Amino acid sequence: PVLVHGGQARAPVFHREWLAVAAAVIVVIAAAFIVMRIHRTAPMRELVDMHATLLAGANAIDVISTDRHTVKPWFQGKIPFTFNLPELQNSEFTLIGGRVAYLGQTSGAHLIYQIRKHQISVFMFPESAADSLGNSSRVERRQTFNVETWTQEGLRYVVFGDAAPEDIQKLSELLKSTAKS
Repeated sequence: PVLVHGGQARAPVFHREWLAVAAAVIVVIAAAFIVMRIHRTAPMRELVDMHATLLAGANAIDVISTDRHTVKPWFQGKIPFTFNLPELQNSEFTLIGGRVAYLGQTSGAHLIYQIRKHQISVFMFPESAADSLGNSSRVERRQTFNVETWTQEGLRYVVFGDAAPEDIQKLSELLKSTAKS
């Protein structure tokens, strides 16, 4: 219904109030969506930053060794879990070394592998510390990197780099099969 006052048509006051309430609800929902999206992508941005720092710096690796029997024990007492590393003898991948990484305030392992001229970062954190990273059963493209992430045996794995998606997937499969043993 339209009210006529002084020869002019006006919408009732309660319609304007409802429009204001509806607009406010839309703004709140949009803001919540943006905050949730930022919260979900922030951990991945942290990992991308760590990978970029690794590529840019000369001393970014704490333990430098191609020997998995040197790299794995180096992490003892530095992170709150243990893990297995794959045997790479019959693969194209080379273990370069590793360092302790932090996601939020939780420590984890950052392993660096090489295939041809590409470096691939492998991050491992306790599953609960990295819930917001998501799971992908296939390699995805995120922030110019190819990424695969999964949980296994209470750990969250994130494998990424600028290597081909097939290379990311092959290394991920090696890690998955080793974690089961």
